[in-house]
Amino acid sequence: SRFATASCNCLGNTNIMNDIKKGIQYAFQTSNNMTLAMSGSGHTAMECAVFNIVEPGESVLVAINGIWGERVAEIAERMGAKVHTLFKTPGGHFTNAEIEQALAKHKPVLFFLTHGESSAGLVHPMDGVGDICHKYNCLLLVDSVASLGAAPILMDQQNIDILYTGSQKALNAPPGTAPVSFSERACHKMFNRKTKPVSYLLDMTHLSNYWGNDGKPERIYHHTGPVSGFFALRESLAIIAEMGLENSWSHHTEIAEYLWKGLEDLGLKLFIKDKDLRLPSVTTIAIPEGYDWKELLAYIMKHHRIEFTGGLGPSVGMVLRIGLMGYNCNKANAAMVLAALEDALKQCRKSKA
Repeated sequence: SRFATASCNCLGNTNIMNDIKKGIQYAFQTSNNMTLAMSGSGHTAMECAVFNIVEPGESVLVAINGIWGERVAEIAERMGAKVHTLFKTPGGHFTNAEIEQALAKHKPVLFFLTHGESSAGLVHPMDGVGDICHKYNCLLLVDSVASLGAAPILMDQQNIDILYTGSQKALNAPPGTAPVSFSERACHKMFNRKTKPVSYLLDMTHLSNYWGNDGKPERIYHHTGPVSGFFALRESLAIIAEMGLENSWSHHTEIAEYLWKGLEDLGLKLFIKDKDLRLPSVTTIAIPEGYDWKELLAYIMKHHRIEFTGGLGPSVGMVLRIGLMGYNCNKANAAMVLAALEDALKQCRKSKA
């Protein structure tokens, strides 16, 4: 095992934490010093970013084209920010011109965009967005929970100021840890606040020391981290580094394209029509006409022991979702999915309307 040592307290073995930091830097393609893993799910990193960057009364712009933008807008509103939104229905994406127009109008300190919108199965173009944000003295926050390791994202090259992901998707670790990284620009805003962040647990003043990122010689106890989760995260980051990011991206794309073709051969319509905008890790199918989507999912679970899901948040009733990511991403599983769907389409009732 790569885990040569164990500790009941993560601060007792800072080498593990240092390895995690290096692994995240590789996965994110960043040299940011302020790189760490949150003790919690992707929502924890989401709240950490908003709570530490934004002060009450400041303007925030949130791109909403699925559930994750909705969540960030509510989080920012709860902590007292002036929230402005860009809105598209699930499956829609924002042009750089639309983003720039909104930045010029609202002058936010932070702009949020979801890279991998899993509720709609969309991967959002990122090139140029960071440059536009910096033109308007705005920080760019990006959610890559469903996309990291499955679709290309390059934090430094694309001028992303805060990037976070979750451990349980393409990284393939158990849920409960959330990698996050802050640029120098983000750190300047974060550590020159007039008010303290609303959360003590997520206060980066403390977490930067906990992870050895503040330059101080001693790390001071802040909270008990998910030690087992950190060990697992370290292993998952080692696996993706050994595989290589480019190989991981191409593998997920290859399996997704195999699945997409099979679905179209069954006469099904993919929800995201533009192939370049499809999220490789989460495929969305437009609910086939005449079928009860809940009946389809129940049949597949009962007779094939495969769990599909419907939409999430605003996409409920619009799509069926299939996740193939990390260890689960292979042609054998994709073939089982296709066989199960073919059977369900034959056996489930279809209305005559």
